[in-house]
Amino acid sequence: LASYELDLFGKNHNKTTSMRKQYEASILDERAAYIAIVSAVGSAYINIVRLDSMIDLQTEIVTLRKEIYEMMDISNKEGIASTTDLVRANKSYIAGVTDLTELKKQRTQLLNALAVLIGDSPNNIEEYKRSDWEKLAYTGIIPEYVSSEIIMQRPDYIRAEKMLEKAGIDVRIARKEMLPSLSLGGGVLFNNRKLESLLTTNGMFWGLGGNIIQPLFMGGQLKANLKAKKIAYERSLKNYEKVNLTSMQEVNDSLVSVNMDKDKLTKQQSIQELEQKDFVMTQEKYNEGIIAKLDLDQKQENLLNIQKMVYNTQFDCMVDYINYYKAVAAQG
Repeated sequence: LASYELDLFGKNHNKTTSMRKQYEASILDERAAYIAIVSAVGSAYINIVRLDSMIDLQTEIVTLRKEIYEMMDISNKEGIASTTDLVRANKSYIAGVTDLTELKKQRTQLLNALAVLIGDSPNNIEEYKRSDWEKLAYTGIIPEYVSSEIIMQRPDYIRAEKMLEKAGIDVRIARKEMLPSLSLGGGVLFNNRKLESLLTTNGMFWGLGGNIIQPLFMGGQLKANLKAKKIAYERSLKNYEKVNLTSMQEVNDSLVSVNMDKDKLTKQQSIQELEQKDFVMTQEKYNEGIIAKLDLDQKQENLLNIQKMVYNTQFDCMVDYINYYKAVAAQG
């Protein structure tokens, strides 16, 4: 016996196409996951190196504040500095130590997060080697403007498009489920008294027929299924529009961050140059005996704080580049 259902209305073909769209969407999910993981690892690494720089600079600041506090203590005992100034210097020193402890805590937390991202044990974070923060810099060029068509290369955008196509196909399948099905059936009968010639054509009888199956008692279920597929299509359409708008927003936000932080960094570097010149002049005055060591230490602390600000913005720029890479799905 054999039977075969004729795909007169293309229902089975539509079902195959629908599953193919689902498979293509799963491939795009995998690609999006790769981009997200790479971006997360890059951002974590950059922020760890950023904290290395902040810890080094903060350590210098704490050393200076400790020295300032000790000089204030001596001056206070000699009656030169007031108790108020001594208390202020002590508070500044304690605040600096507290900030240093917080920075170290943040670095350890980021190292633990990086270990999880790369599939390693957090027990191994002390073995992670990092680049010298003073040498780490981005040398590429990020454009000020990009074409809006670049979002069409994002895996989440393409996935939303595939799922919208699948939802449209599912609606057509639900409609075709209401149509009758035509199947062909055939059979072969062998009739012979002798065993050795049982399967010969002399004793063979065959027949071919067909039947039409109409889903008479499933009308309510099929209509409800069609309505559900239409609602799913509308939901997929809304999601496609949302992904479209979100993609453009993320690309624009990343470009704004890149360009604004670059401009901010340029201005801060100018301030750093002026502060460096001011510190050099203060150092010359100290060498000539015009000012005290306390004044020189305070000026040096100001310079270190400016350097922290500049390095922070430099690392912000590098994180911005990673966010841009993620927003354009590594196409820019």
